[in-house]
Amino acid sequence: MKSDSEKIEFMVSEKRVKLHVFEPSMTKIWTVVGKGEEHWIDPDSIYCSCPGFYFGKLNGKDYCYHLDSAKIAIETNQFEKIIFSDDEFENFISALISDLKGNFRIH
Repeated sequence: MKSDSEKIEFMVSEKRVKLHVFEPSMTKIWTVVGKGEEHWIDPDSIYCSCPGFYFGKLNGKDYCYHLDSAKIAIETNQFEKIIFSDDEFENFISALISDLKGNFRIH
């Protein structure tokens, strides 16, 4: 199993941190593509939708490796910026919520 530092290095070098920008509103959504899953993150509010973040918080941990990856990617400008139309926002959010449901097995 890879250490968190190895995972972070991989995430940053592979540009798995994504900034989705919707135009013309300039709405921004950050995601990180993990092991076959995409997680919504809010680097400013220190939030990640991954189960590791949730369970880590229960154990006094403030970050998961997705947030650490995002922090480094943003600082070093090694993230992928993807431009969408505002018309695509609803479908994007629906897909993101569907992914979140799958991560936590909500039915």
